[in-house]
Amino acid sequence: MTELTQFKCIPCQGGVPTLTDDEIGKLLPQVPGWKVVEVEGTKRLKREFTFHDFVEAMGFSVKVGLIAESEQHHPDLHVAWGKVGVEIWTHKIKGLHQNDFVLAAKIDEMAAR
Repeated sequence: MTELTQFKCIPCQGGVPTLTDDEIGKLLPQVPGWKVVEVEGTKRLKREFTFHDFVEAMGFSVKVGLIAESEQHHPDLHVAWGKVGVEIWTHKIKGLHQNDFVLAAKIDEMAAR
């Protein structure tokens, strides 16, 4: 478990800066398996989880949804047979915030159980 799981996502109303590359570089090692991708100029965290079948993938997606709802921070989920892609970024600031890494760490913690 990383220390990030001890934090709670703080609602972002916008107007705060996105994380710098140095800040991202310090947080990324705490969420192994996740990578930073850029889509239409917006940095996001992305990871794909694999499963034995569609039912397991859906079950995982529901668990991610419950975590997301409790954190009030909602990722994009891409569900397919045997896999779930998760993309996290802070929409209000069009980039990455510490909340994104907190959510990624909590998803990882759940996936490890």
